[in-house]
Order: sequence, then structure tokens, then C-alpha cells
Amino acid sequence: MTPRTIRRTSTGLWTMTLVAVTLLVGLYGCASAPSIDPVEARAIAKEAYIYGYPVIENYKVLYANTFDPSSPEYKAPFNTVFSDARVYTPADKTVVTPNSDTPYSFLWMDLRAEPIVLTVPAMDSNRYFSIQLIDLYTHNFAYIGTRTTGNGGGTYMLAGPAWKGETPEGIDLVIPCETELALAIYRTQLFSPSDLDQVKQIQDGYKAMPLSAFLGIEAPAPAPAVDWPALKPGLTDSLAFFGYLNFLLHFAPAHPSEQELLTRLARIGVKTGAPFDTQRLSTELKQALEAGMADAWKDFAALQEQINAGQYNSGDMFGTREFLKNNYLFRMAGAKIGLYGNSREEAMYPLYLSDADGQPLDASSTQYPLRFEKGQAPPAAAFWSLTMYDGRTQLLIDNPLNRYLINSPMLPDLKRDKDGSVTIYIQKDSPGAGKESNWLPAPDGPFYVVLRLYLPKPEVFDGTWAQPPIQKAG
Repeated sequence: MTPRTIRRTSTGLWTMTLVAVTLLVGLYGCASAPSIDPVEARAIAKEAYIYGYPVIENYKVLYANTFDPSSPEYKAPFNTVFSDARVYTPADKTVVTPNSDTPYSFLWMDLRAEPIVLTVPAMDSNRYFSIQLIDLYTHNFAYIGTRTTGNGGGTYMLAGPAWKGETPEGIDLVIPCETELALAIYRTQLFSPSDLDQVKQIQDGYKAMPLSAFLGIEAPAPAPAVDWPALKPGLTDSLAFFGYLNFLLHFAPAHPSEQELLTRLARIGVKTGAPFDTQRLSTELKQALEAGMADAWKDFAALQEQINAGQYNSGDMFGTREFLKNNYLFRMAGAKIGLYGNSREEAMYPLYLSDADGQPLDASSTQYPLRFEKGQAPPAAAFWSLTMYDGRTQLLIDNPLNRYLINSPMLPDLKRDKDGSVTIYIQKDSPGAGKESNWLPAPDGPFYVVLRLYLPKPEVFDGTWAQPPIQKAG
């Protein structure tokens, strides 16, 4: 293979440079106000907000992870694997509803100049691992791991939308991405605290490099420099939201299925590279756009009620573009409830948002036992976990045990009832020394619990299994 096969044309690179300059002017510069009826503007603003909310939430994490070394959530620059041989704690505040089961590795990829090659080491066959590949829209566009590629190791190439060429020698699989920025989230199962050194060795084997470095050939010209805009407080609550969305759409080439939608969004100034100057909007138009944003949250609240009632679950909110079928409200809900949730084939997340009587969960004055009958543990081919979250912050909870979850590897240490069942005590205070092994500490107030099923079994999909209800004590 020659260097030419991994280079863009000079015309394409020049176009990108011009677009990048336009974007920076568009985000902060001047613009004429859209000429549109406020009623129509409100309806379109709702569409734009629902469509763009996951993109903005994704950028918040990208910026904190990649561009802000002062952030406690900083990981590494683009195209560099960052591994953290620990599990999440309440100190981690960027990602809501975080998984605390598996040590993570992260890789933010800039695919503009050339593809990135991921190398995965071989590992023991009974250890679950996955590399979740997420585009700028938050679609889970592909997976590498136990379920999809096995535990034998391999070399995989991630290619952005501009890449053209044949599969290079030494690459096991080419994985295309429809956006120029992408995230890889690595999850490596930790069997027990004594297993941590082994997990570290596996993480050390996760490598990433540009295709030219992998092939040992001349690198293509670098992608144009971009002035990445810093995060503004209250970004998703203000009209600045639309300027950031215009900026980010540059890295997400229009999908054919969205041409009509994007034409409609352009009516209020939401389009790639367009300036979005809120100072030039009339008071009436500003109010219309803000009302549209509020309408989006009303739609989300209605969907939340349906989720609470069991009409939908986490498996409906995450997946490929083809799986979601451009259901933008589902995509927004996924970003709000649990950003970067897995596709249902990889993991399911049955939620506990209310008790068996339909009342919101609140541990300030109530205790909640959760009982798994003998032989009826959650059906997961890899493992399952039950994780506690604060109902206000959506984060993990400080507690005297530093215990944020109970999972299947802990079963040998849990006390069983006389009939062989297992009762988990969900409450803010200790149930007593004799039951503390089964205690999942809750906050002094509202909370919710997520039951994660890694590699869920068929009965989860076909409806023959139902999660056991959380009861009020007594």
C-alpha cells in the first residue's frame, strides 16, 4: 500500500480548512436573524434540541477528557489510550449513572487525517471484555470484545467517513465510522480485588496508533487545527446550545436519512458552519426558541413516565443508527439517563425507579428489601450487578462501606435466607452486622437502582424473565 491510499485529496483538505475557519466565525461571530414565524420556530427548536442534546452531552465529556488538563476528568489527548485500573466512585462526576463494575480504558479518536488502528491482547476465555465504539451522535456503531470478536486478540482499524481504500495488510477488520470524531470505551471484567494486577496487564496491551505508524509509511498531512470552544456553564439550558451544535455538526457529515430534517432545522439557523448570534435574535424569537427547548423536556418527561411504567427499557435507547431508526427522543433519553449505555445485545439495564406500588424510591424514611428467589438470579451469560445512584445527582453515593453495588461475583459472600434465596437490603442505615454483607447503601433521600446484565440471556429479550420488584419493608 502506498501513502496515497490513506491521504485525502488536496482539494478536500483545503475545503476542510475553510469550513473549520467558518465554524469558528459561526460560533462566535455575527449573523442575520432567521426570518421565521415564532410558532414554527418553537416547533423546530424542539426538534433541534432533541436531535442535538446527545451531541452536546458527548462534547462535554470529550472536552473534559481531552482538552482540559485542569479537569479532574481529563484522560489523554486524541488517539491515545488512557487506562484506569480502578472502578468508578462518587468522586467521578462527569458521566451520569456510571458503571462501577469494570475498570475502564478510554480512547477519543480524531479520524480526520487517517484511520486509527486498535490492537487488543489475548486474554483468558472466561473474562468478559468489550470495546464499545461510539460516534459523535452517541450511536454505538460497533463492538470489539467477547461477544463479537472473541478473547483471542486482534488488530482493528477505525476509519472515518473520508477514508477510501482496501483493507491493509495485518488488519483483521475495518470498522467504518460515519463521524470524524469517535470514542472507544473499554470495559475489562475484574473478578476480585486480587485480580487487579491481571486487569492492569490486559489494559497495558490495549494499543492505538495511526494507520501510517502501523504500516511504517509516511503519514498524511495532519488535519486542520481547530479552536475547540471551551464549555460554558449551563450550556444545555441556554441558546448557546445551538451555536455549539452548529460547530459540532461539521464533524458529522449529513446522513442521507436526515436531509429533510436538516433542511428544516436550517430554518432557525441550525446548520453546519452557520453563525448563530443570539444577540441578533428578536426577543420574540428568543422566547420561541427557549420555549421549544422546554417543550423538548416535556417530551422527555412523558417518555420517562412510559419507561417508569415498563413500556420501554434501556435496551430501546442505545444502539446503531439502524437499530434506533432515527428515534431522536430515545437517543436523547439515553444520553440523559445513562450516557454511553451499551446496546442491548451487549448489556441490558433494567431500572428501578419506583417500588412495587409505583411510588418513587426514597430512602429517607423507607427501607427496601429486594429478593432473588433460589435459582432465579438475573440471567446474564457474563455477569450481573445492582448499582445504587443518587436520585438528584445521578451519581454514585458516598457510604461507610465504600460499596456502590452488589454483583454476581459477590454471591459467595452474601448470606442466604433459609429457603436459599438472597435478600439485598436497600436502605440508608446498616441493617445490622449480621446482614451487612447484603446491604446496598442508599442516600438519605431519592434514589434509583440499575440492574446491569452483561451478555443477557434470551429470556431477557423474549419477555419470559421479569425483574423482581423492590418492596417496601414490612
